Amino acid sequence: MATQPDLAKVLEAHRGERHVIALQAYPDPDAIASAFAHRLISARFEIETVIAYSGKISHQQNVALVKLLGIDLVRYDESVNLGDFRGAVFVDNQGTTCETLLKALEAARVPALVVVDHHDLQERLKPEFSDIRHVGAAATIYADYLERGLLDLDKSQREHVVAATALMHGIITDTGGFIHAGAEDFQAAGFLSQFHDAGVLAQVMNQSRPRQTMEVIQRALGNRIVSESYSIAGIGYFRAEDRDAIPQAADFLLTEENIHTAIVYGIVTSDDRQETLIGSMRTSKITLSPDDFIKEVLGRNTDGRPYGGGKASAGGFEIPIGFLSGDYSEEYRQLKWQVYDQQMKHKLFAKIGIEQKPTA
Repeated sequence: MATQPDLAKVLEAHRGERHVIALQAYPDPDAIASAFAHRLISARFEIETVIAYSGKISHQQNVALVKLLGIDLVRYDESVNLGDFRGAVFVDNQGTTCETLLKALEAARVPALVVVDHHDLQERLKPEFSDIRHVGAAATIYADYLERGLLDLDKSQREHVVAATALMHGIITDTGGFIHAGAEDFQAAGFLSQFHDAGVLAQVMNQSRPRQTMEVIQRALGNRIVSESYSIAGIGYFRAEDRDAIPQAADFLLTEENIHTAIVYGIVTSDDRQETLIGSMRTSKITLSPDDFIKEVLGRNTDGRPYGGGKASAGGFEIPIGFLSGDYSEEYRQLKWQVYDQQMKHKLFAKIGIEQKPTA
């Protein structure tokens, strides 16, 4: 397990520089909170940081978190001059879920300095410092850094309260309300409880689901196929703004009686008309590794990188549609969806051990 002086030594060696904190394309509360904590820690070493992502923030709790706590994030596009940065920090990811930003950083020759994550090792980056732990959230790791003295929290300072509140939210969401929490996560929450704002946390946690999210969940529920305690649902095409509804739908399907694993997927269209098949996996089965499952089912791309991965109880994947992207007609879209849907089901059921797709 990494200790406080390890990260401090790396940051001290880069004192006074300007770093970019790279989040996954569609950042979640754990990533946002961890990035904000890293920003505060970096400031102790006179390091200026910019928190960047390349996708969208659409989940209602994520939007509320950013607005209520006033956390500044920059959406990356080609107008951002990455050459101004001397190093990149990856929190709650290892580069595989922020390929657009990562490739741009590589093109600008910005080296990877730090990786702090709680997902299984992805072997995409070779940073100076890496802290990858099997804990419930990246926020747990940053809470540990704070408790060890990398930053002395003071409840009279608003930024410190913001950091503690955000980190608490990150732990809660990534551990399923502490259902999947371990000893380290509970210890981190206990430490943060001295500094967080319970009222603001309640506001963030109690955001209602928008109608579009409910519609995606409804489609997943109606399209699901249940077999061998697995619930698998393809939802067809959906908007990029509703991307965060996919993991929420998987969470919902997992609540059905006698279901231990739920997988939901669909095709999303980006602003530049490119299409991607994305999906989320949730499981309550202790012996099932989402990381291994997804990598075995979907394999790797032409660069040898897996299409997805995960952690103890959750995983996700993205498969670019490539030159087949485009919506020439509704008939074409539906034919394309049928092909991808059947291929996904074939691969998933083959992995589960079902030779033929069962009837709904």
